[in-house]
Amino acid sequence: MVPTSAQLGPVPGWAILWVVFLTAVGLFAWRVTFLIRLLRLGRSEKRWDRIPERIKQVLVHVLGQRRLLDEPLVGIPHVLIFYGFLVFLLATSSMLLQGLLPGIHVPSLEVNRYVAPVIDVFAALVLIALAVTSFRRFVLRPAGLQLTWDATLVNILIAALMVTYLGASSFRIVASPAESKVWLPFAWGLADWFARSETLRTNAQALSHVFWWAHVLIVLFFLAYLPYSKHLHLLASPFGAFFSRLDPPGRLPAPAPEGQRLGAERLEEFTWRELLSAFACAECGRCERACPSFQVGEPCSPRQLVHNLKVQLLQYGPALLKKARAATDGGEPALLGGLIAPAELWSCTTCLSCVEHCPVLNEHLSIMVDLRRRLVERGEVDARLQEAFSNLQRYGNSFGQSERKRAVWTQGLDFKPKDARKEPVEWLWFLGEYACYHPALQETTRSLARVLRVAEVDYGILYEAERNTGNDARRAGEEGLFELLREKNMAALEKAKFNNIFSTDPHVYNTFKNEYPELNHGRHPIRHHTELLADLLERGRLKVARKLSHRVTYHDPCYLGRYNGVYEAPRKVLKALGVDLREMPRSRRDSFCCGGGGGRVWMEEIGEAQSRPSESRVREAAALAGVEMLVVACPKDFVMFTDALKTTGLEGRIIVKDLTDLVAEAVIGEAAEVVQKRAA
Repeated sequence: MVPTSAQLGPVPGWAILWVVFLTAVGLFAWRVTFLIRLLRLGRSEKRWDRIPERIKQVLVHVLGQRRLLDEPLVGIPHVLIFYGFLVFLLATSSMLLQGLLPGIHVPSLEVNRYVAPVIDVFAALVLIALAVTSFRRFVLRPAGLQLTWDATLVNILIAALMVTYLGASSFRIVASPAESKVWLPFAWGLADWFARSETLRTNAQALSHVFWWAHVLIVLFFLAYLPYSKHLHLLASPFGAFFSRLDPPGRLPAPAPEGQRLGAERLEEFTWRELLSAFACAECGRCERACPSFQVGEPCSPRQLVHNLKVQLLQYGPALLKKARAATDGGEPALLGGLIAPAELWSCTTCLSCVEHCPVLNEHLSIMVDLRRRLVERGEVDARLQEAFSNLQRYGNSFGQSERKRAVWTQGLDFKPKDARKEPVEWLWFLGEYACYHPALQETTRSLARVLRVAEVDYGILYEAERNTGNDARRAGEEGLFELLREKNMAALEKAKFNNIFSTDPHVYNTFKNEYPELNHGRHPIRHHTELLADLLERGRLKVARKLSHRVTYHDPCYLGRYNGVYEAPRKVLKALGVDLREMPRSRRDSFCCGGGGGRVWMEEIGEAQSRPSESRVREAAALAGVEMLVVACPKDFVMFTDALKTTGLEGRIIVKDLTDLVAEAVIGEAAEVVQKRAA
């Protein structure tokens, strides 16, 4: 008998259930509608294209839970809870239909011979998973994971759902063992135990109904409570995955349309998708555990950034929906200087680690850059950063050096690289300012020039016409300066004659590949020099004269690895050279940033950090047994890590070396031989 068939006092059980059901659904629908209206406060943004790819994102990241499984202790229990939720969505829907329509035969999944055992097993697995996650949350207490009453209540509600379902099933078996023919391993085990008590056997039918009612009422309470709770992400995250960015990670979203203020600091200035991140966030802390700035104690928290956006949205969004404006009634204060301090934004290295590790595909970086754009517009910029901006505008480089000195590094060569503006070349080498101007890197630049000559690579450079590509200026919030630099570089490139481009700087590589659309229509492919070197070694254009015996570790640059997925080329080169490569604990996608990206290399230190990201990284490298060398493939990495060796006292323990120098060391014998033959 369906429990709602019975009278509860003078009222039929099904009537009470209908009242509770309609109330819960009404509260749920009202809240969800309100939240959607809040999202519509944001600027428009096109996220309805490429539907098949968006469906794939949902399959991989929602149903597949791919990023959560990177941490097995967290991922496996979460997967069990997630799929338990889906299974019980079906089971509870069946129970509700039976209860709401007791006079109509509704197929019951609770006694289906195929489905019922699955539900029974998942009830037990979810309880085990909850025990594991509760131990982690309340005993291990990992950094970034918030201990809130809300999260505790939701865990209790989920556990109660499992317990009441098993209770209803087991007491139904005790009451009618002859009619319970479906194998339910856990419910039957509980039923055998309950049946030992005379009192429980006598009241089994009533207890089954009590547990049934408790289960259904908890479900309806959960339905009404969910959009008001921290676990709103259960509803929002599938939409976050569906509407996630499909552009390459290295391409920043466009700023506000012309005619609107640059950047954002109020709700209506963010896009609706940026606001959706606030609702999709699970506050799990994975972004903080991946963030290099947060990990060394700097005032940067991607989790808190999104949380503060959510607080702002829920606190001031309702007034904005009523068209209340700060100018008239003090409605919405600016986020900047309010919930978000400028220091939090400037300590971000734009390494993309938070975005890459977020299980719900939130877009912290676009929010961060939008806020930085507004700070730049307001003139609230670090003095050294402002100096770098001025140098970039005046000289085309952050060093403040004359453009005529950009090719001064060539003076140490016994040959002159071609000028791609004056004669056609196969490869255009766009060096980047650090390779040209930094004294500690100029010899490395010359080494690569010699190696390329040995390999008979037809390349040229732009000499004084080259400018900084604007990658870091853009991520520091100076959109206008980025556009100016791009315009000047494109004018220089139009005058040059070349087929392909390569660079020794991952920041240049990323910008040309992702943010200079004029180059990316298949006409001028861009490669990093490690990719070019790997290809030359593989095809025999470069031959290793002597194998190197160094034991080394390699640092994956953020803008080469996470941004553009180039992980194998540098390792292929190292393998060809014969070195003993030992990987760091944090490598490839999990690589720890040097701390110089996003304009941080130009800024003063921020806050009272325990150390810098670069110092944390060199300590990690030095801790590897027998490793004598930290190999880099980015000029900024070389500068940051070399400086970090001094401040950490590790100068005698390990050295920093560019991959190019190792290649030159390995081919030097053949290089000398080739040069002699040519001279003869």
